[in-house]
Amino acid sequence: MINYKAIFFDAAGTLISTSRPVGESYALLARRYGIGVDPGELTRRFRSCFAAAPPLAFPGVPAGRIKQVERQWWKDLVRTIFEPFGSFTRFDDYFAELFEYFSRAEAWSLYPEVQDTLFSLRRRGLNVTIISNFDSRLFGILDGLGISTWVDSVVISSQAGYAKPAREIFLQALDLHQIKAEEAMHVGDSPENDASGACAAGLTGVLLDRNGNGASHSYLRVRTLTEILGVIGAR
Repeated sequence: MINYKAIFFDAAGTLISTSRPVGESYALLARRYGIGVDPGELTRRFRSCFAAAPPLAFPGVPAGRIKQVERQWWKDLVRTIFEPFGSFTRFDDYFAELFEYFSRAEAWSLYPEVQDTLFSLRRRGLNVTIISNFDSRLFGILDGLGISTWVDSVVISSQAGYAKPAREIFLQALDLHQIKAEEAMHVGDSPENDASGACAAGLTGVLLDRNGNGASHSYLRVRTLTEILGVIGAR
């Protein structure tokens, strides 16, 4: 059995989720600006546009400009999402309110087993790090949800200059704590970004497949985060 020193986690879809479907939040707020769009259609548009967007990573951008560039990345994405639905005359106001809403902890929730899992891992002396294709708002969200105290570090793509599945973002997290790739496990809900990406970087990649719908692959797969404790074994 591998003697793991660190367990890395994805954030959205793994540790946290939006309190309501993304399309529902987009649609509810849009109605206040005179735009009526079906929430389900907005959810579909969000997924397809997000998948097609450039990585949420900005190599070479000075640290002082990262938040500005993050915000513009999201503004471009949201504008693209609404393109099929006609003129949106107050789009700038809408986007400002939407962006601020998703920066608040109440827009997000923890999966039920998160706190107990992180507590158990830390009690066993393991490093717990989050590696996420996210922006700077994640730090405040984690603080507001009360799990920052159970996490050693947070590596986000917008600051790292690389987004998962790029091996560089995993290597940055390893270097941060002087941990070898074979001593770390990464857990996330994306087969490509998390499980395969981690394996390609030399870590143990684990797919969190809550619905049990994932295809069979060489990497490990769990249904809940609690199963991670069994995978790493008693310490």
